[in-house]
Amino acid sequence: MNKDFGQYIKSKRELLLKTDVNYSQRQVAIRVGLEPTYLSQVERGLQNPPSEAKIIALAKDLDEDVNLLLALAGKVSDDLKKIIFSRPVIISELIHELKNMPNDSVSKLLRLIKNGWF
Repeated sequence: MNKDFGQYIKSKRELLLKTDVNYSQRQVAIRVGLEPTYLSQVERGLQNPPSEAKIIALAKDLDEDVNLLLALAGKVSDDLKKIIFSRPVIISELIHELKNMPNDSVSKLLRLIKNGWF
């Protein structure tokens, strides 16, 4: 089971619930197509996270980053898998190099890439 995912979902949902009654466990579950008892068990770490599609729906409903929720669930999105599989050697090397870099360096590198400075 993945407690980090469940705890994160629960804390995010409860934060939203403080200002919007539409974020009860039951209402969120119904909106994203889950059984309320299943969502309860996921939040308590008693069930594995749902499918990628349901995690995407949860992310949208909770206004959360999809890739963060997928990572917390121990999953990789299908679109990222396609990217990795399109260039497995170079992507693998890149990830291995990034793992030891400090976060601020990774952030700088990402900004450079996004701005087309390479």
